[in-house]
Amino acid sequence: MDTHSFGEVPPEDQEASSDDQLLPQLVAHLREHRGTLRDDWASRIHDSHLLEAMTPQEMVTETTSVYDNYVGVLETGSVEALQHYARDLSERIIPRGVETHEVVGIVLLLRDVLARSLFEKYQSDFGLLNRVLNAYEPAANRIANTVAVSFVDERERVIRQQQDAIRELSTPVLPVRERLLILPIIGVLDGERAKQLTEQLLRGIRTHRAKVVVIDITGAPDVDETVANHLVQTVDASRLMGASVIITGLSPTIAQTLVTIGVDLSKMNTIGDLQGGLEEAERLLGYTVTRKEVMDGS
Repeated sequence: MDTHSFGEVPPEDQEASSDDQLLPQLVAHLREHRGTLRDDWASRIHDSHLLEAMTPQEMVTETTSVYDNYVGVLETGSVEALQHYARDLSERIIPRGVETHEVVGIVLLLRDVLARSLFEKYQSDFGLLNRVLNAYEPAANRIANTVAVSFVDERERVIRQQQDAIRELSTPVLPVRERLLILPIIGVLDGERAKQLTEQLLRGIRTHRAKVVVIDITGAPDVDETVANHLVQTVDASRLMGASVIITGLSPTIAQTLVTIGVDLSKMNTIGDLQGGLEEAERLLGYTVTRKEVMDGS
């Protein structure tokens, strides 16, 4: 026979009911002691030499924001909101030179500071403490993991953007005049950069409706067989896009390389220097090229 009186809640149900209230209770505790806990966390960040690229004012602003969002996610369990916040945080602090290990480090420090505060509050009741930590730890670990992943994703996106920008700057396609482009190549021309060069050039031909392109390789110290063949393919692809290609600035070393590896030079229109190449390009476009004579004062 059931020993519980009518209407009396069994102990196990009481415990389950009380567990449902644990998370709201610990969230209320963390909000009530927000200032003290945030200061303790900021002090630990300083002692661990993290976020040193940020000013003291930036530190106060970001740690306060992170703390409030952290506690908010504990309360709502909204991973989506946390991911959005983590991306915004990453956008702000990555330009400051903050590294991935620093972000992971500060989140783990906050997790530990809050856990220690909960231990101090509930240590007199070991059973209750266990249930509090069982409610807190999975949520805290999920937050740490989400922030770390979001930061790494954002950092990789920024790095890709920077690499694309550097490549754009290293191989600029410049419109000289209507239907005429110049592509100056400076530095080592490897296979990856040669491929990217072709893609940029073809986009430039399409965008500017170019009829003639001058590729100046005066600033390229050398090319290997792979790059040389890629250069020929670039000429062919440009021709298919309706543009003639003039290559200028061939060094003796590069010229010898092209001959040695058997590149089909009949496909290449080569001119000694950039000035001569531009004059040839203008001639192909139907412009009349004239040279001004420099007169002395006599």
